[in-house]
Amino acid sequence: MKRVILATALCAAFIGAPAHAEDKVLNLYTARHYQTDEALYENFTKATGIKINRIEGKDDALLERIRSEGDNSPADVFVTVDASRLAKADELGVFDTVDSEVLNARVPAHLHTNTWYAFSTRARVIVYNKAALKADQVQNYEDLAAPALKGKVCTRSGSHPYNLSLGGALIARLGAEKTQAWAEGVVANFARQPKGGDTDQIRAVAAGECGVAIANSYYFARLLKSDKPADQEVISAVGLVWPNQATTGTHVNVSGAGILKHAPHKAEAKAFLEYLASDEAQRYFADGNNEWPVVPSVKLDNTALAKMGEFKADTLPIGDIAKNVAEAQKVFDRAGYR
Repeated sequence: MKRVILATALCAAFIGAPAHAEDKVLNLYTARHYQTDEALYENFTKATGIKINRIEGKDDALLERIRSEGDNSPADVFVTVDASRLAKADELGVFDTVDSEVLNARVPAHLHTNTWYAFSTRARVIVYNKAALKADQVQNYEDLAAPALKGKVCTRSGSHPYNLSLGGALIARLGAEKTQAWAEGVVANFARQPKGGDTDQIRAVAAGECGVAIANSYYFARLLKSDKPADQEVISAVGLVWPNQATTGTHVNVSGAGILKHAPHKAEAKAFLEYLASDEAQRYFADGNNEWPVVPSVKLDNTALAKMGEFKADTLPIGDIAKNVAEAQKVFDRAGYR
């Protein structure tokens, strides 16, 4: 409730004010809700003198707000997590094209489109119960559909964006027909109906409720860094696999942002996106939420990420994943993966 009240107050403050090119402000609509992002915003203001007015909310609600505000929207930048959500924003036509030599030089080509840029990545990893399975049984995403894992697989909902983005990547790599066969195999192997979040899946694996699950890497890293005995018991019971290391590499998803088509502060918006690609901001993504920077040259000092080790990431263009998300939902629906 506090967040809603704050958002309403902020919105009232800057919707009613005229937008002038000389205003040193940035109106940010964000679906990222990590407390560590506060430091990003504060440091951007210190470095540039540009004040950030922030509205937080869920992706769908923010996108509907941007659409309903239309030409009069005060929003300059939309920030969210997951390629599928960025793709939805693109489909709605809310983003403007971005022309930035800085961004194009620092963000690898496969991690941006011409309308939005990724600023951090997270991997979709396999977590298995060490007492129930061996690592070599679950080396690839495809292995989750193997008959030998019948009654052993746990996942969150197939309609969740994290799984839809993985589905989009599989369609790009395998095609829709093979991806549907994979999804049908996964459904046949369920230990229970999909429920809960990624941390719930890891805990279920540790408890022996299932033998294997998929989860975003930063959830595993949080448990690794936790000083709670219960969390350490979970970590001791499970193993981590970076999938598809011998083939395409592990699927990675992103947090990203784009400048909105009717942004009243385009220069400030561009400056903000370029700041998110700076070494300082990139380190905050890694240290604050256990994500990886998109800028290859940035060095990390994150004990949890170091413990998890290095891996080969899939370099499939993020735009290719995003454009397959709608098809992934149809494939999963046909497979009964809901």
